[in-house]
Amino acid sequence: MTISVGECPLTLDDVVRFARSSETVELARVARERVAAARMLVEHLAAGADPVYGLNSALGANTGATVAAADLADYQLRAIRARAVGVGQPYDRESVRAMLFARIAGLAQGGSGISPSVLDALCALVNRDVVPVVPRIGSISVADLPQLAHLMLPLVGEGEAYSGGERMSGREALGRADLAPATLGAKDGIALISANAATVGRAALVVHDAVAVHDAWLTAIALSFEAFRANLSILDQRALRARPAPGQIEVGAKLRALLDGSALFGAKGARRVQDPLSLRVAPQVHGALHWALGEARTQTEIELNSAAESPLVIADDGVMISNGNFHLPALATTSDAAAIALAQASSLAVERCIKFMSPKFTGLPLQLTRHGPAHSGFATVQKTLTALWGEIRCLANPASLDFLPVSEQIEDHATQTLATVEKLDAAVDRVRYLVAIELLIAAQAFDLRGTDPKTVGPSARRAYENVRRSVPPLDGDRPLGPDIDRIEALVRSGDFAQR
Repeated sequence: MTISVGECPLTLDDVVRFARSSETVELARVARERVAAARMLVEHLAAGADPVYGLNSALGANTGATVAAADLADYQLRAIRARAVGVGQPYDRESVRAMLFARIAGLAQGGSGISPSVLDALCALVNRDVVPVVPRIGSISVADLPQLAHLMLPLVGEGEAYSGGERMSGREALGRADLAPATLGAKDGIALISANAATVGRAALVVHDAVAVHDAWLTAIALSFEAFRANLSILDQRALRARPAPGQIEVGAKLRALLDGSALFGAKGARRVQDPLSLRVAPQVHGALHWALGEARTQTEIELNSAAESPLVIADDGVMISNGNFHLPALATTSDAAAIALAQASSLAVERCIKFMSPKFTGLPLQLTRHGPAHSGFATVQKTLTALWGEIRCLANPASLDFLPVSEQIEDHATQTLATVEKLDAAVDRVRYLVAIELLIAAQAFDLRGTDPKTVGPSARRAYENVRRSVPPLDGDRPLGPDIDRIEALVRSGDFAQR
């Protein structure tokens, strides 16, 4: 399969589909026309005497210094080399493919002025599955210059890349793919690296995974409601519409659908008139998370479909404009907000799980074991729960406020957007374990209560059955860590997504 870029707006799902497959990419005809028109203008301006930032005027702290006409092409190659300062462990294959796709999508907008031959070479590199080695650390999100420099070095026969899963020099990887190094012209190096494709590619994957774990989480909450025999008046759409805060109506509707057919909706279904807040305010807190993830998705897709170049080539007007569109404060703040919303929802999950272990709240045996004080049951899982909560709470601290001036204080503000995305990813990873623990605990409570499956909504019943296919009920004490790992793997695979 081939994904066409440059005509219809791309979505976050397009990035994920490409990154996690072996599909190829091609430029739409209209994109080729835009790219060609922009390149004609770049070549015209390069032949003139007027200084143009990023074309014949140097970068960063050297802004304003003239680049000799004979040195324009070599300067572009040096610009890539000099910015390949990333360090640390390399990104995985799917993340690098997401970055490459995001950069091709940006170049296809026609604002970079890249040479069509260089863009074709980049598409060929991707389609032959050459995967550059891209270190994780270096970007402060005044464009992802370090990551994109490493991303583009193999294109010119330098750096390192994976071919067939084997790490090698970029030149060797090109040779194995029967490709030649691209030859850069004026502005081509800047066009390749002066963007936020590392952030956009990673954000697409991370937001997609965050939405997926939230779907699984709502299924876990539905099973908790069944096992707790919760009061479902909290899901009454009349109450939710009376205060239409962002997301809570949608989450309420999703939970009602997951619990459809449950006896809890009956007049005497609930055990209590009013449940603890960790159950009672689930629509409100998860509604805020639903909204925050939606905003992060919106901002990611805006960046994916934009020409965020500096300088920006506007072929129709015959100008190149220096600008600040490489700055991503909206995506940075929405990513930070999503991490905070995850933490809010995580605190509820921890409290629900701990409440399940207390006879005072459930009427079930202490620590969810029928064998009394000689057995620990789920007691020590509280340590894992609070350890996870501590890490998620730490990851909720905003990263978008942490920066220092660089480049002789020319670059005196940074959004740290890539850092906010990576922090969100780390939080999502830990939330999967929280969801797995809630599913295990709710299933144990379900068994101890002796709930009649006929009284349970089909979606919650399927969630219970999925747990029990992988993990038996806890009778005598046993190591629970492997049980949690097994359910976390199912959550990761999507087996607990809403159905």
